Amino acid sequence: MTRAQHAPRHGHDDAHRLHGHGHHGHDRDHGPAAGHGHTRDDLEGQAEILDLDAEVLAEHIADITTWLPLREPPRHVVDLGCGTGAGTFALLDRFPDAHVTAVDSSAGHLQRLREKACARGVEDRVRTVQADLDETVWPDLGTPDLVWASASMHHMADPDQALRTVRDRLAPGGLFAVVELAGFPRFLPADAPEGRPGLEDRCHTASESYHADHVPHRGADWGPKLTSAGFTLDGDRVIDVNIEGSRSAAVGAYALGSLQRLRRSIVDTLGPEDLAALDRLLDTDGPESILRRDDLAVRTERAVWAARRKN
Repeated sequence: MTRAQHAPRHGHDDAHRLHGHGHHGHDRDHGPAAGHGHTRDDLEGQAEILDLDAEVLAEHIADITTWLPLREPPRHVVDLGCGTGAGTFALLDRFPDAHVTAVDSSAGHLQRLREKACARGVEDRVRTVQADLDETVWPDLGTPDLVWASASMHHMADPDQALRTVRDRLAPGGLFAVVELAGFPRFLPADAPEGRPGLEDRCHTASESYHADHVPHRGADWGPKLTSAGFTLDGDRVIDVNIEGSRSAAVGAYALGSLQRLRRSIVDTLGPEDLAALDRLLDTDGPESILRRDDLAVRTERAVWAARRKN
């Protein structure tokens, strides 16, 4: 596994970073958010992708928690859109004296998170709260020193209102970390698959068109939004993630599940020959299955903004 390459964003030199998980449900760009009419199988599939994302990107998630420009270790952390707990457990590991309030709209994801907490022996340090963060009134989340929102803010119906709500809930001088992925991860070499080179690029183009209509805040620069909401930006970073996965079963499973979810959003826009080629990759029993490839990688970018509440 190669370490992420750290590059400053907008001229800041403050350190390095990456990703965690959340929203009202799944990692936001692999599929729709959970908790709003989705089937048990769909929610289970989302949870499995979240778990794989946490496994594959564990090193990078830990990098962010190390970079956070905190004045002192937080005692109370809120994980907004926690999913199945990638960010929650990274934060618990990083800050051994902290307690985390994990918030998500999916009861199934929260149950999975609680089971993990029990298995790790940290259940007394985790409180779960089921809530739809698009509601005007949020539940009582206390007064956290740190709020973590990984891949969740761009799913908010009114992100500016959500930012103001976070500002009002933070302790004076508290830190808000917004973590977002720049786009859907890429897994295949440019010349793959055989016979349809560039397929993944065309899938991404189709997906971007879909998300422009359905997730308009994806890819936003959160710096100005945070400033407008009453925060002072303490730093921001971009990490280039390039994980070689030729010998990793987790990377293969992550690629399979991610592309299965991507297919749902592009099935009506991708050309028939490309769709057929994609389906051959997704056929786990077929000779062209993505699980049979030894040239997979995980390539993406993650951005993080660290903002402090103005006193």
